[in-house]
Amino acid sequence: MKRSGLTQKIYSYLRAAQTWYLDTPERSLDEAYKAALLIKAIEDEHFNGKKIAPESVNYGDSVMAYFQSELKKQLKTIRMRLVEFKASRSVFGSSNQTITKLARNNGSTSAKDSFAIQTRNNSSLILEKLRFVDEIVAKYSSAETTPSLVKPPQFIQSEPKLKVEDQQSPSANQSDKKTSSKAEETSVLPRSILSTLNRLKVELDPSSEEEIVKNFRNSQRRTLVSVRLVLLFIIVPFLTFQISKSFIIGPIVDYFRNPNETTIFLNYEMEERAIIEMQRFEEKLRFQTLLTGVVELSPHQIETRMREKVLEIAQEYRAESSNAIKNVFADLFALGSFSVLLLLSRREIAVLKDFIDQIVYGLSDSAKAFIIILFTDIFVGFHSPHGWEVILEGISRHLGLPENREFIFLFIATFPVILDTIFKYWIFRYLNRISPSAVATYRTMNE
Repeated sequence: MKRSGLTQKIYSYLRAAQTWYLDTPERSLDEAYKAALLIKAIEDEHFNGKKIAPESVNYGDSVMAYFQSELKKQLKTIRMRLVEFKASRSVFGSSNQTITKLARNNGSTSAKDSFAIQTRNNSSLILEKLRFVDEIVAKYSSAETTPSLVKPPQFIQSEPKLKVEDQQSPSANQSDKKTSSKAEETSVLPRSILSTLNRLKVELDPSSEEEIVKNFRNSQRRTLVSVRLVLLFIIVPFLTFQISKSFIIGPIVDYFRNPNETTIFLNYEMEERAIIEMQRFEEKLRFQTLLTGVVELSPHQIETRMREKVLEIAQEYRAESSNAIKNVFADLFALGSFSVLLLLSRREIAVLKDFIDQIVYGLSDSAKAFIIILFTDIFVGFHSPHGWEVILEGISRHLGLPENREFIFLFIATFPVILDTIFKYWIFRYLNRISPSAVATYRTMNE
């Protein structure tokens, strides 16, 4: 009875989760439609049905700032919900919730007719909502407000497109710099005078301000995309791990692992730790008896205390074994979510790579040398084996694996050496060509 009640509870949770997922396309479109209605209400009430802009109605700066912030918020909601609508619709297909509801019928003719009618009604309603949203969004489809918003594709295509020259690889930029540096070396005038003249030329150019603003906006968008992608890579797998472990894997493992029948220890290392803990408890019990000077415990009393401690240790290690099993499957769920993010964010990954390259190659020579020395000393330095040993032991306990000392020592003897070789090759192959002064500073600091 207990198992049947737990099974029914798990089934109800899974059923509710399925219903929530199947309703995702309709829910996303409804939220986008509501945001468009709010924009339309602001236009009709405060701007005489015209576009929300300073030229439509004569308002002060504070009032326009308020309306602009509301507009940006609702347009952002529309953009995200439309992306969610298309992504979920491509996964779930059309009319999933309707199919689920009508599947309970016995396949009668009336059920089939009602399904066809409801499908046509849903399709026409979806088209009406999308048409209304497109009409609202089309008014604010300029690059300054919501870039690439009129045709909201997948998540990776809804971000602002960067200019081609902003997405050039660091090697291309460095090759251009090398060409210019060679030209400067062959010039008659000194390099500092040429750079000063070029700077004055840029400052006196009337179109330089517009170019600077445009570059700043592109850089700002690149930074926002990169920061958001990094946060997604951290938050989404973590939340997937916690949610799947607590609400999906945990109840299933607890249901199938009977506390009275399941093996307590997953590996011999757990059993050895339990035995050592029992020995320490017995020695501590005798020590406290001698220290306090009370009457020495009888063998029966010691046995009673030891039996209580054994039950406590057994319960503790049974919970640790169950937790290790849950961690294995939850890690698979988290890895799957991370893989899906990688597949759906290819364009953002390219922007992130360009962002990281600009940060790394934009550092000073001393900063580059400091970061290289810091990473090499942490991962391949003299004290790095202790850190790797702690990391491997933690991973073994997390997955319920025995702490194989031979494997740990073999890993420490090979992997840091491979990392050190990769570091040295990168310094010789790339950094020495891109920034020779940084390499010279690194060698001086390392010596």
